[in-house]
Order: sequence, then structure tokens, then C-alpha cells
Amino acid sequence: MSETEVKTEVKTEPDAATIAAVNKKTETMADYEDAINKSMRKIYEGDILKGTVLDVNEEEIVIDLQYYAEGVIKADDYSDDPTVTAMDEVKVGDEIEATVIKRDDGHGRILLSKKEANSVLAWERLKGYMDNQKNVKVKVAEVVNKGVVAYLEGIRGFIPASKLALDFVEDEDLEKFLNQVIEVRVINVDKGDKKLVMSAKEILMEERREKEKRMASNVEVGLVTEGVVESLQKYGAFVRLSNGLTGLLHISQISNVRIKHPGVVLKEGETVKVKVIGINDGKISLSKKALEDVSASEITEEEVELPQSEELGTSLGSLLAGLKF
Repeated sequence: MSETEVKTEVKTEPDAATIAAVNKKTETMADYEDAINKSMRKIYEGDILKGTVLDVNEEEIVIDLQYYAEGVIKADDYSDDPTVTAMDEVKVGDEIEATVIKRDDGHGRILLSKKEANSVLAWERLKGYMDNQKNVKVKVAEVVNKGVVAYLEGIRGFIPASKLALDFVEDEDLEKFLNQVIEVRVINVDKGDKKLVMSAKEILMEERREKEKRMASNVEVGLVTEGVVESLQKYGAFVRLSNGLTGLLHISQISNVRIKHPGVVLKEGETVKVKVIGINDGKISLSKKALEDVSASEITEEEVELPQSEELGTSLGSLLAGLKF
């Protein structure tokens, strides 16, 4: 190609970097207004701030507060829960709330405390858990008198022995719950007295009812079976059937004779024969009286064989023949 030849100009579309550079020039101070306002705001000790985790290690958590200074939470100020560490729960990018305890930690950073924030925020969250009957998982951290201790939202809570399982847990059996993760509900929150009470029993009872409801769908009305009397109440007896289900033997279905209390006829631990007379929403109704009625009916309806008239006459003649007048 000679120098006199005309060069053809090839036009190309601008790349992404070029477009971004052009757009950047069009930004105004309004685009930075929010960031500027946040960086210029006044921060006081006691304020609760929210920020994004920049770094977490064994000693501290560094937080971006969108302020001219970063925030820092020392490991000891993360939680009151001895079973939890910041490195176990926090990762870069998480949002975290903490209370300002010093505006300068000596290194130009704002010293924060997650524990202090918990004392303000956690109680509101705990109340929400209670009001909504939310199921939460906790790890048993300590065994104490008449129950165990677990932490929720960094707050020390108590789970009574009577609320750990479906049946009451004796003191000598509490140790087996140590370090176990269990599902509970908050049943009492008292911020003033700093009391938090939790329970696993309600959840377990609901699970058992659901299981029994499913099992009860396979039971037919009219089934005759045996069961063990689990407990006696003034209105009847609860009977554990051979299939593991529990049914109510109402006081009116215990006997044909009117009784004032089930204990007059039954005792706990006794094996009884019952008939299923009803199933409603997974609840099984039993009857002992129905079996007595059947037995009585069978007796009254039983055919009695009488001798034929000829046999009766012969017998009478023989009897008279043996008499002397």
C-alpha cells in the first residue's frame, strides 16, 4: 500500500470502562449527600450503631459504620454466652448492631460493645419470640438446680426441669442435656428483673399430638384392644393403647354402674380391655362399658335348648311313677 492511499477509519463502540468513566463525570454532590451526612453526623457514647463487618478475628471485629472512623468490637464485648465466639457466628459482610462505649479507642477507632446493645435490643426480640411463639434452637451451657441454662440473643435463660421433656426430668438426669442443642420457645420475658424462661415441652407435645393424629387416622371405630391406665382424672382415665396411642376413657364409659370417680373402679398401671367408640381430630374416645353391654346382650340373646314335649312328658311320667301315694 502506497503512502498516497487513503486510510479507511474503522469506528468501534466504546467499551464498558469508557462508559463508566463518562458517567462518573456526570455525578454531582447530590449523589454523595447520604454518605457525607453519615460521615458528618455526631456520635455519642450509648448510641446504638449498625454497620457492616469488614474483618473478624480472635481478638476483635472491625466494622464499617459509614463514618470517618471505623468501629471495633473486642472479643470480650461480643456476647455474655460463654459457649459462643465472634468467629463462630460472624463473617465478613454481616450487618451487626453495637453500642458506642468510647468514641476513640486510642487508635482513632470507635469502641463498640455487642453485649451492651444486646441489653437494649435483645429483650425486644425475645418478647417478639414469645408473642409469636417462635421456635428457636439453643445450646445448653450449664446445669443448675431444678433445670439448665442456655443463652438466647446473648441473654442468659433458664429452662426448668419440668419443661425439658414430655416427662419431668429428675436432677440426676439433667447432666445428659449439657451441651445438647434443643428446640425451645420463650415462655417468660422480664426485662426489669432480667429473667428469661424457655421451654421445650410445648414443642414436644405438639409434635406428639401431630404424630398421634396421623396414627389415629389408621385406627377404626369399633376396634377392641387392651391398654394401660396412665392417669386418672375426675372426668375419666387416660389409657395408653398397645399401638402407643393414648385415648380417653370417660367416666360415663367406665361402668354401667354410676361412679363418682374413676379410681373407684380403675387404678394407674392396670391393664384394661376397651373399645374405640369415636375418633375426632386425632382424639380417641374409649369405652369399657360398651364391652359390658355386649356381654349382657349376648347372654340375654343366647338360645336356651329346651327338651322336646315328648321328652318332657316321659320325664314327668317317670317322676310320678316313682311316687307313692
